[in-house]
Amino acid sequence: MTTFCAVVEWRRPALRRAMLWVPKWFAKKAILDSPLEAAMAFPHLQQPSFLLASLKADSINKPFPQRCQDLVKVIEDFPAKELHTIFPWLVENIFGSLDGVLLGWNLRCLQGRVSPVEYSIAMEFLDPGGPMMKLVYKLQAEDYKFDFPVSYLPGPVKASIQECVLPDSPLYHNKVQFTPAGGLGLNLALNPFEYYIFFFALSLITQKPLPVSLHVRTSDCAYFILVDRYLSWFLPTEGSVPPPLSSSPGGASPSPPPRTPAMPFASYGLHHTSLLKRHISHQTSVNADPASHEIWRSETLLQVFVEMWLHHYSLEMYQKMQSPHAKESFTPTEEHVLVVRLLLKHLHAFANSLKPEQASPSAHSHATSPLEEFKRAAVPRFVQQKLYLFLQHCFGHWPLDASFRAVLEMWLSYLQPWRYAPDKQPPGSDSQPRCVSEKWAPFVQENLLMYTKLFVGFLNRALRTDLVSPKHALMVFRVAKVFAQPNLAEMIQKGEQLFLEPELVIPHRQHRLFTAPTFTGSFLSPWPPAVTDASFKVKSHVYSLEGQDCKYTPMFGPEARTLVLRLAQLITQAKHTAKSISDQCAESPAGYSFLSWLGFGPTDTNGSYPANDLDEMGQDSVRKTDEYLEKALEYLRQIFRLSDAQLRQFTLALGTTQDENGKKQLPDCIVGEDGLILTPLGRYQIINGLRRFEIEYQGDPELQPIRSYEIASLVRALFRLSSAINHRFAGQMVALCSRDDFLGSFCRYHLTEPGVASRHLLSPVGQTQVAGHARGPRLSLRFLGSYRTLLSLLLAFFVASLFCIGPLPCALLLALGYILYASAMTLLTERGKLHQP
Repeated sequence: MTTFCAVVEWRRPALRRAMLWVPKWFAKKAILDSPLEAAMAFPHLQQPSFLLASLKADSINKPFPQRCQDLVKVIEDFPAKELHTIFPWLVENIFGSLDGVLLGWNLRCLQGRVSPVEYSIAMEFLDPGGPMMKLVYKLQAEDYKFDFPVSYLPGPVKASIQECVLPDSPLYHNKVQFTPAGGLGLNLALNPFEYYIFFFALSLITQKPLPVSLHVRTSDCAYFILVDRYLSWFLPTEGSVPPPLSSSPGGASPSPPPRTPAMPFASYGLHHTSLLKRHISHQTSVNADPASHEIWRSETLLQVFVEMWLHHYSLEMYQKMQSPHAKESFTPTEEHVLVVRLLLKHLHAFANSLKPEQASPSAHSHATSPLEEFKRAAVPRFVQQKLYLFLQHCFGHWPLDASFRAVLEMWLSYLQPWRYAPDKQPPGSDSQPRCVSEKWAPFVQENLLMYTKLFVGFLNRALRTDLVSPKHALMVFRVAKVFAQPNLAEMIQKGEQLFLEPELVIPHRQHRLFTAPTFTGSFLSPWPPAVTDASFKVKSHVYSLEGQDCKYTPMFGPEARTLVLRLAQLITQAKHTAKSISDQCAESPAGYSFLSWLGFGPTDTNGSYPANDLDEMGQDSVRKTDEYLEKALEYLRQIFRLSDAQLRQFTLALGTTQDENGKKQLPDCIVGEDGLILTPLGRYQIINGLRRFEIEYQGDPELQPIRSYEIASLVRALFRLSSAINHRFAGQMVALCSRDDFLGSFCRYHLTEPGVASRHLLSPVGQTQVAGHARGPRLSLRFLGSYRTLLSLLLAFFVASLFCIGPLPCALLLALGYILYASAMTLLTERGKLHQP
């Protein structure tokens, strides 16, 4: 149908008249070739609908390299008037639809080592200096606008616009459309650059998560590398302005979008939190200083990335999510977190690229370029609050598994901006880690909650994980190592002291916490003491993120210290458990598990240590776990100044010594009205196999649960057969077992159930011996249902066949051998009974 419409468009009178001016052979060739090639021959004579129809047809019929080659020609040859109609379709064709139905080019799975041709073509086409960006700037020069549906924006933004409240971010100012009747429209009017970046950023969120079976390394994918290229291009760490990008030769330079005066660059600094929400109908459209036009792309890129990737939780929504019954509105993926970490690392490098004279507070009063102001404001103004809420949600709702490592590394990357400074020191040795310079104290104080509250949140997570696992032990080690950097704990503690400082100097200072101070120094100049200024900044940071009614738990307070001591105790217990598992694995031969499955060797019917990844990775993982936990414990001792006596007390409190009977002690319990009650420590001991209750099966052996080394159907059939025999010949078996001769002893050896004279009550408080009820002689055929017995019989028949012995003679020999063995055991059993007192 699309091809038919294209042919109809092709045969319009205007085009037929134009074809009279070209040679007949060329016209014939244009008609015979694809509609797109014919359209490219006379771009100024084509209708927009024909160009779009041709591209849609070729997207189905042509291979990917040819389609990209045609698109490059279209972008070069066609004017913006025709290109603006294909732009929305092309963006959706590349990044997929917003509802996730269309995958587009599937950049999240496109890898160079898997599809090198498609990868190189896609990366060249979407490069910041490539054909697609040239198309964007070609349309930008003509001031075209494109509609973007509000329904696909992040939850807090969508809810704010639907309530007729203008979001705080200047990204949405002057863009909300209204219906002719005066009601609220459902679209944003975006310029081509904004429209392109919106789709690019949202493709990470709207597309379906990658299947677990598809093992894709995120850092090797085209999308991840494109994010890195866009950040390096538009947020450069070298150079005064982002690299310029011209449109077509001779074309007009792209014009930046108007900026609202509500958020000038001079007001960048602490968080801007509006107490009186601006109504959405009060939008203004006034151009700001023309000097800021040089970085409008950088500002737009950063705002879009932060809004689309981080702004999924508002402060009100975060407070509601603290309820255990709250439903999650948005769940980030591991891939999403890895991309956000890339953004944070580049932002630190971008902000730290300021020269020392530009980064000093005295430089704020001098005239600086918009790019320098933007570098100072990028993290505190755009990122901090949204990242904090994003991390809070991840810490509280992420599964307790090893995938949390991605969130952890993202958090630790943000906490260490000094790692991305151009003048960073070379990494020190393990024994002497590098000291955190005092110049980072303002960053630590203005991000206090990132350090303290999230650290307490991590403690609560770590107390609920299995620290015997090397992956969980590594996460505890990573956090402890970062916080143990020299001088960092002191700076965090100083920040807490500034926040907890009573407000004695300036009364009613809290009423100004939500204002937006400038970098000129005029706002903070009335405050005389320097300590008061720092205290005000810390309080402003905490209240802007948590609200003025927040309850702050100090990281170095008694509550957090109690959690640290509990973690230190669990680390000590996990080290002991890992050693116990290591010793158990060392004592067992390599094929023990397989032989025990067949029934050879002892079997532990009561269970042993629970399975974890130590069983899969062997002794090397046990060594790593012990190393991680040992260093983590040492780092915690340094951070919180734990005494050696406290750590030794945890070791002595393990209770791993054996009692006088050679058995391990019971799990930690308290005596209640109904018996023993496990404590949290006791539950941990049972879960990690440190201690256990001695439980023995004392019921009917015939009714035991079917073991893993038995055939279930065969065991059930043999039980029914033996029950029928016992019921039919019960009297005869009793008579045979009552005889005093050798035949009676032989029958008692096979038919009488041993060990039924007495049993013990299974109570940890005390063991009471009670008499067991007598059972009559009976036959048990359950042994024939085990893999061991069947394998032994098959092996015997196989060996007999090697000596040319048939199945029947072999069976007779086996029966004769067993009779001889049973006779000998009968005589030994009777002789042992005669010597018993």
